[in-house]
Amino acid sequence: MERRIIRIDEERCTGCALCIPNCPEGAIQIIEGKARLVGDLLCDGLGACIGHCPEGAIMIETREAEPYDEKKVVAGIVRHGPAVVRAHLEHLRSHGQREYLGEALAYLAESGVPIPAGFTDSQRPAGHPLRAAQSGGCPGSRIMNFNGAAACTDSPGPEARPSRLGQWPVQLELVPPEAPFLDGADVLVAADCVPFAYAGFHERLLRGKVCLVGCPKLDDAERYLEKLAAMFARNDVRSVTTAYMEVPCCFGMVKLVEEAIARSGKRIPLETRKLGVKGEPMGWS
Repeated sequence: MERRIIRIDEERCTGCALCIPNCPEGAIQIIEGKARLVGDLLCDGLGACIGHCPEGAIMIETREAEPYDEKKVVAGIVRHGPAVVRAHLEHLRSHGQREYLGEALAYLAESGVPIPAGFTDSQRPAGHPLRAAQSGGCPGSRIMNFNGAAACTDSPGPEARPSRLGQWPVQLELVPPEAPFLDGADVLVAADCVPFAYAGFHERLLRGKVCLVGCPKLDDAERYLEKLAAMFARNDVRSVTTAYMEVPCCFGMVKLVEEAIARSGKRIPLETRKLGVKGEPMGWS
């Protein structure tokens, strides 16, 4: 079947093993000094390992692969103890994988393995809303509620603050490498969530820049890498700013831009802007 699954760039992998603890499914092992995907049926394709790779060697692609087998994964996880079982269940719940979660809980019940506290309501009939994960799991998918006084404070209407968007389209997938607005531009490559999280996006990040947006986790990272490299090679880009969220998987956008600049053969100034999930700038003024 064709499905989403990780791909490991062997040349970029240093064998640091930082991805291993974030794959409780056991799909990745260090073999001969490199991280290897040891079985298609063990990889759920959700990418929890991506943000923990300092070399940007792990990406998600869509290809022919064995169907993911949740029960086989859980059977292997149980041998590692309750902490790993809980980590796997939280991983599935935080990504909204209700079908896989149901299969995992069913296997645990059938095998007489204790179900971790907090997952009993996940055994309700199909269609019943699962309780939101409060901790653990993938930070990029963890549910958090920011409603409160800060979120509801009145501010001047949007008509008082003009848009600083100077071109169209903005989606990286839709912008051709030969787009005329790229030549001589200062480029902002922003992860999809940044404009929603950061109230000062237009004035402090977008103003005076060409904007390209995409998601390093959900989109085709290899295609983005090729397109960005072509953009930088074919145009006189003056500078690049990469804006990304603090969640681990989002750092993949920085790695994509760095690699694209390297592939272009040019020396283009690069700045990064990291944002907290509540929209606060982190480490920049």
